[in-house]
Amino acid sequence: MKLVECVPNFSEGRDKEKINTITKEIKATPHVELLDVDPGESTNRTVVTFIGTPEGAKEAAFKAIKKAAEVIDMSKHTGAHSRIGATDVCPFVPVTGVTMQDCVQLAHELGERVAKELKIPVYLYEEAAQKPDRKNLATIRIGEYEGLQEKLKDPEWAPDYGEPVFNPKAGATVIGAREFLIAYNINLNTRDRKLAQEIALNIREKGRAKRDDEGKIIRDAEGKAIKIPGKFKEVKAVGWYIEDYEIAQISINFTNYKISPPHLVFDEVIKEAEKIGLRVTGSELVGLIPKEAMLMAGRYYLEKQGKSPGVPEEELIKVAVSSLGLEDVAPFDHEKKIIEYQFKDIEESLIDLNLREFANELSMDSPAPGGGSTAALCGALSSSLSSMVSNLTVGKKEYESVQDDVKKIALKAQHLKDEFLRAVDLDTMAFNKLMDAYRLPKKTDEQKEEKEQAVEEALKEATLVPFEVLEKSIEALELAKEIALKGNQNSLSDAGVAGLTAQTSAEGAYYNVKINLPDIQDKGFKSKINRKAAALRKKAQKFGNELREIIEKGLK
Repeated sequence: MKLVECVPNFSEGRDKEKINTITKEIKATPHVELLDVDPGESTNRTVVTFIGTPEGAKEAAFKAIKKAAEVIDMSKHTGAHSRIGATDVCPFVPVTGVTMQDCVQLAHELGERVAKELKIPVYLYEEAAQKPDRKNLATIRIGEYEGLQEKLKDPEWAPDYGEPVFNPKAGATVIGAREFLIAYNINLNTRDRKLAQEIALNIREKGRAKRDDEGKIIRDAEGKAIKIPGKFKEVKAVGWYIEDYEIAQISINFTNYKISPPHLVFDEVIKEAEKIGLRVTGSELVGLIPKEAMLMAGRYYLEKQGKSPGVPEEELIKVAVSSLGLEDVAPFDHEKKIIEYQFKDIEESLIDLNLREFANELSMDSPAPGGGSTAALCGALSSSLSSMVSNLTVGKKEYESVQDDVKKIALKAQHLKDEFLRAVDLDTMAFNKLMDAYRLPKKTDEQKEEKEQAVEEALKEATLVPFEVLEKSIEALELAKEIALKGNQNSLSDAGVAGLTAQTSAEGAYYNVKINLPDIQDKGFKSKINRKAAALRKKAQKFGNELREIIEKGLK
């Protein structure tokens, strides 16, 4: 699943009707989920957070920017927060299945469209910035809306998109791409804010001012305080006292959790706290967190325990929650706190059914789910077995030399398992889409052409889903073979079943590729897929035969 977060800031925080008018545009956009609307009266500004597919997020952002330009008049706007336009800033944030470069591309595409269709000058910032001095949002905002008309006359401040023409009603908009910001607090067994601040100064990137023996700040030739850098990059932190909890906390913003993840900072804070006689009692997540940050923490703590990190994501999240003490001051509901869980692109998922329900659904007279979904399920079962054998090998002295290998197998197998499970739904969805295309009317020439195009696209999709399952089946077979050779020999039969189910997955997927190819009109596509599928099937059969020899030899 490809998922993007978008956090536009609108220069209106007092008029609820105007705010609702803007957010309705987001709610009405397909493949988008509105997560939060946070208005501020004194700032006269509303921060909106939504997630969706890349195309959905881009469309929702454009519609919201357009509506904001209609209902907000910047010539009459006042507020405590710096701002440059009706939609002041609009960043895209990669969540899952997308890269930062993908978000940069979204920023460019949105910026071009906003400038062209709405006549609003657009500046690009952060990772999308085209000039070094435009990376920082504060720099672009210098002079704010009131100074924008003059700023646009300066060739150095020509917009990245659009003409340097002042739009008195909408101002300008800053669009960009940045990493996800995680707001996170670490709890201490003290009420002393100063002690919390002492730790914050040590861990944050900015660090602290250097002082002499008398405690005076040491300054450079220009009079600026010389800084001692903190331990973690992309980390902002401050110590404070929270009356509601009656404890001091270290309040942290992670501006790039991939560089400095919460679990590493948490463990370091434990060490820093012990130095000054304090204990960390737990932590608190403010807002949302990407799933990967939780999975990273789960794997990290399992590794520290000498256990295999190749377990299901649900288990990794449980480990992360307990290890970070995320329920110290309030319950942690992962369904509400993990951003990916806020968005479901498959409403009625087959994999949410229990075994009997799935088997019953499969046995009915409807053609989907059918063989394609079953082939994908076989792949998931194969990957699960390979992971199981790997985990049964971790920690065993007689397999000490292959510990790193079997942990990697478990991790790969878990990832494959999740991809196969998603394909269970995707195969059925592709078939249903094909049936919908066949039902389209064809009374007029235009309708006939639209139907032919829709059927062709649906046939290709119905072919590509099992083709990808076939590709993944090769990976599953490779894992099964590797764990059969390196894994716990008491589980050799399980490795054998992993191989058999992987080969069944490959054969089943191959059949589902073949059955769709004859009706596809694109000869180039048909020939390419047919050739590749045949080669993959042959490879699967080879792996299957080799694996059976290994299993049967070991079981004698």
